[in-house]
Amino acid sequence: MKSATIFSLISTLSIVGCCVSRPTGKPTPAVLSPSQKIWHLQGDSVSWIRTFLDYFNEGVWHIWTGFDHILFLCSLLLPAVLSRHAGRWIGITEFGEAFRNVLKIVTAFTLAHSITLSLEYLGSFPHPSRLVESAIALSVTAAALNNLRPVVEDRLWLVAFGFGLVHGLGFANVLAELGLPAGALAVALVSFNLGVEAGQLAIVSVILPVAYLCRHRWFYPRLILGAGSWAIAAVASIWLIERGLNVSFFTLLQLAHVSGPAFGG
Repeated sequence: MKSATIFSLISTLSIVGCCVSRPTGKPTPAVLSPSQKIWHLQGDSVSWIRTFLDYFNEGVWHIWTGFDHILFLCSLLLPAVLSRHAGRWIGITEFGEAFRNVLKIVTAFTLAHSITLSLEYLGSFPHPSRLVESAIALSVTAAALNNLRPVVEDRLWLVAFGFGLVHGLGFANVLAELGLPAGALAVALVSFNLGVEAGQLAIVSVILPVAYLCRHRWFYPRLILGAGSWAIAAVASIWLIERGLNVSFFTLLQLAHVSGPAFGG
């Protein structure tokens, strides 16, 4: 009878990568996360399929809980059902046009982050994590502000590709934190990337139909796109300050409140 080893994650916020030594001496990568808190090792029978599914799930989980990636996609997807005429946003007439716009955006973003994610593991892009996370926040801010004062109107896929290169480095940081053994990198890289795409497509499948149905309503360009983009830009700006200065925004507010009377008096 084969023995079973069970690993359990207590924290609800962490993703932990570990390497389990089997009786054969061959290491097996294991991932514990909020989406998979218990990991079972049945003897020495772990296959590459198990590794593939583990990292695929983590790719989906990361895109669904990575609010900066979600807001970046939203900033690009919201205007995909509109066209710009005489300084105004107007709803497009056919779903096929909206679908083509979204397809180009998603394809460009996928290609870009796949490039940097892969090159990262070839050692081509050594980088500080803090700089990458700050750049991701900046990309969200820029994409949202572009909806309010358009610089790029018809080729949003270029924005998706350019900033997608930066987001790929962010995805690479997640995998790097898992501490994978060299033998598992290929499977983990492909499956994690596919998981990110699956999570991304799920988001698109929710946003696109709703946006298309609402595109001609008065509130869509004013509230959904306009106010929504202002809100996204504000949140991303806070992230940029926090990541750039390595400090909590609420800590800055507390310091400002404490120092205020001193300066006033």
